[in-house]
Amino acid sequence: MTIHLDDAQSTSLKLFVVLTKAYKTLMDQAVKDMKQYGMSASEFSMLEVLYAKGRIPLQQMGEKVLITSGSITYNIDKLEKKGLLKRVPCDTDRRVIYAEITEAGNDLFDHIFPGHAAIIDSLTQALSQEEKQELTELLKRLGKGAEKH
Repeated sequence: MTIHLDDAQSTSLKLFVVLTKAYKTLMDQAVKDMKQYGMSASEFSMLEVLYAKGRIPLQQMGEKVLITSGSITYNIDKLEKKGLLKRVPCDTDRRVIYAEITEAGNDLFDHIFPGHAAIIDSLTQALSQEEKQELTELLKRLGKGAEKH
């Protein structure tokens, strides 16, 4: 049995496959870089968010790094044991607990983040600066459009 797709469906499927393969290739290389610092991709990503944004409620961490709430707790525990982050209770709402990068975590990221950023930049060298900006906007639009389904 042969399935016939119209041009729009065929193009959409091709985009999906190419996007998936590109994501996997980029992530494989980025994770390889993250692991050289003795952290999982989830740990690295959580610290990266805290490094860039500062204190964040634990409940919001999953949205920032796209991992489940159970994994959040597990990774927070690991990073806390390493002294790279700490839990901080909210002064105004006892239900809220923040994750905050420690001085040791900041020092570590001050040291390793420039190299990581250089690796990510090198992984995207096939595109010009303008193409990267355009692709970023297109992918945002694609994601927001997909959320509506």
